Amino acid sequence: MWILGIGAVVVVVLIVVVGGGSAPQDPMTGSSEFGIAVQDPVLVAEGDVLYQANCAACHGSDLRGTGIGPSHLSILYNPDHHGDGAFALAALNGVRSHHWDFGDMAPVPGLSQDDMDRIVAFVREIQRIEGFEPYPPG
Repeated sequence: MWILGIGAVVVVVLIVVVGGGSAPQDPMTGSSEFGIAVQDPVLVAEGDVLYQANCAACHGSDLRGTGIGPSHLSILYNPDHHGDGAFALAALNGVRSHHWDFGDMAPVPGLSQDDMDRIVAFVREIQRIEGFEPYPPG
């Protein structure tokens, strides 16, 4: 009997980790399955402008990545794996490549912590709406 229970847990984990597409949302809070709450629309709008100017060339204007940078809709960028602070640290300080073969990411010049707060609000709102893509990408 316990084997059936383990099998059910494995299936649920695979659906959450491998599944992509539209993120289920809590109708009361608007949160996605990863607890991404609805973001402040002003921060999202400002973050969109900053993202397009500073991130889109590598990560895509739609967050789906390019030939030189990964998708921010990858399941690897869910808040439980790469928290909001990880986005800020990567952009402000650069980061060594550890999930992808795109190479190391250099710091993005001219961004402040306030800019990153806005960019993260934009990214999280799009992730909340779009859901996540599987890793590795198929």
